[in-house]
Amino acid sequence: MTFAEARALFPALERVAYLNAGTFGPLAQPVVDAVEAELQHDLLHGRVGTTWFERALELRAALRRELATLVGAQPEQVALTASTTDGCNAVLAGLDLRPEHEIVTTDSEHFGLLGPLHASGAWVVVTPPDPEAILAAVGPRTRLIAVSEVLWTTGTHLPVHELREQAAVPILVDAAQSVGAIPVDVRGLDFVAFAGQKWLCGPDATGALVVSDPERLRIGRPGYFAQLSHDPDGTFVPRPGAARFDPNWLPLSAVSGLRAALALRPDWALERAAETAARCRELLAPLVDLEPGDATLVSFRPDRDPTELVASLERDGVMVRELPGRNLVRVSVGWWTSQEDLLRLRGALESG
Repeated sequence: MTFAEARALFPALERVAYLNAGTFGPLAQPVVDAVEAELQHDLLHGRVGTTWFERALELRAALRRELATLVGAQPEQVALTASTTDGCNAVLAGLDLRPEHEIVTTDSEHFGLLGPLHASGAWVVVTPPDPEAILAAVGPRTRLIAVSEVLWTTGTHLPVHELREQAAVPILVDAAQSVGAIPVDVRGLDFVAFAGQKWLCGPDATGALVVSDPERLRIGRPGYFAQLSHDPDGTFVPRPGAARFDPNWLPLSAVSGLRAALALRPDWALERAAETAARCRELLAPLVDLEPGDATLVSFRPDRDPTELVASLERDGVMVRELPGRNLVRVSVGWWTSQEDLLRLRGALESG
């Protein structure tokens, strides 16, 4: 599939320079077709019967396998979630953390990770997003390092494998801005949570959690899929593998939509995304104060009010994001981004 053929699958790209996949990626026609087909099937045949439920479980199992392949995991290590935050909550609820325990994180994390950290009951140690600072903060009370692989603020890529190896404590990785955008290999990492609606261009409310050793994490927030059988008092036999951490029932329309999104990704997607992000930095460097970064998020400090600038860019058909409270404007560069999109952004910035 050529770039032109792949880009043509996304109707929204004909209208706007779509540079906000860090929030929501564009939807491709095959993804919407898959969603609509499932809804039509349910409309005509109902969501009932043995055949329907057996097929639903088969679709969930297929998605689990495909997500595992995407990130170098085994299917039994993958839980299906509705968000990155779902995954973070499942991990932190299962670690039995207490006030005398510490979690090391950075001052550049998304609330989708920070909120669950705060609610965990442990003492949260906050450092700059620097590997040396993170490692220096690890002490005898540290039970977990919890950081993003790619910072949502600047696109800085943290060496999560090296942090895990050198700190010798478990690590929870927020991979919302890395899976689907850069190469990701979860082997050697304890917990990795990511989303389906961002760089994977899947439907809303999709995602996954990878747990390297499901048997060693307590089920702290059991959903229906946590159990194979249960007694009247709630005692239950856990389901094998990470499926025990599935927090909810994903609509089959969302399951099929995410499968369609994974299937249409070209082999060259990650390579092109990296090249295009580098080109974006090259084009913007003479115009704005760029933040250091090496992934597919390109952030800069504008010389005017960022809210006004983002609104002005939107009027010009250039869709980027302001990061509130940080005086940053963030550009998300995907494998679908064209040279024309980048020139459109640069032209809008030059015209003021």
